[in-house]
Amino acid sequence: MNKILITGVAGLLGSRLASWIIENTNHEVIGIDDLSGGYAENIHKKVKFYKFNLNDLETLKNVFEKEKVNIVYHFAAYAAEGLSPFIRKYNYENNLITSTNLITCSIQYSVSRFVFASSMSVYGDKYKPPFDETMQQTPIDPYAVAKYAVEMDLDIAYKQHGLNYTIVRPHNFYGIHQNIWDKYRNVLGIWMYQILNKQSPTIFGDGSQIRAFSYVDDSVLPFWNASQNNSCIGEIINLGGIREYTINDACNILINVTGLNIQPVHLEERHETKYAWSTWDKSVKLLGFEHKVDLEEGLSKMWQWAQKQPNRERFSWPNYELNKGIYKFWKN
Repeated sequence: MNKILITGVAGLLGSRLASWIIENTNHEVIGIDDLSGGYAENIHKKVKFYKFNLNDLETLKNVFEKEKVNIVYHFAAYAAEGLSPFIRKYNYENNLITSTNLITCSIQYSVSRFVFASSMSVYGDKYKPPFDETMQQTPIDPYAVAKYAVEMDLDIAYKQHGLNYTIVRPHNFYGIHQNIWDKYRNVLGIWMYQILNKQSPTIFGDGSQIRAFSYVDDSVLPFWNASQNNSCIGEIINLGGIREYTINDACNILINVTGLNIQPVHLEERHETKYAWSTWDKSVKLLGFEHKVDLEEGLSKMWQWAQKQPNRERFSWPNYELNKGIYKFWKN
């Protein structure tokens, strides 16, 4: 039996993977989350849970010392990509420094495998999609810079210290346990919150941006395989997203799922990559990925779940680190 550490265990990916491991294997799951973006209700009751921020290196070392961790899944991050230029310090502390602390402990305590959830955002806007793993990273915002930096640090840790890693670049995952109460991230979750609260869903710009979306449960077995297959060591693998949609189309699909007579509202354009989707053949070969749930079915499942959730207070930053250039829709 292995001990498997999952950071961000109260979030979308972490909670779903933790539950799958507990229900389908005989391994023990150790979970870490500071509950700043996830919720305790998402955590499987058999997870041995530690509540703290990964910035606390000494507490993290104590967990590794006590638990004798074999495998690490690093999902914890503040994934507000568009907001990251206005919260640089917070972004790098919570997306980069936390990750390097985890890498340090994984080297020190001889972890056998380290699986990192990076981001498609590292490709930036230099290339014409679909993006494949051989393309050089060209991030256009601090969130993507942090993810790229962790990818580079893992490569160094592998070459210098022998830390076996796999980098997975998820492609717009959504589903049950997503944080729909944070207005800065997860466009499908943002729309669901707005619709639940009798607001019109908002779209940045004209809505012609193109993305692909992936239902979270389709990723669970591939993420598990990422730590089990030796062919994945040292690899970067895109995961998810076999069909592209404009943001307008995705919004209309969600509106149809809800059955409500509403229209989206278009806001000012923001700084982002307009056309972004990835190849997925490598994930089929190395991770056994199968796209089973299409967008309409996945949104139906997520909508049914969302309607049963408590009316939590929506998170909003009281103060940004940088106000110059902040978009009108985020101004306090």
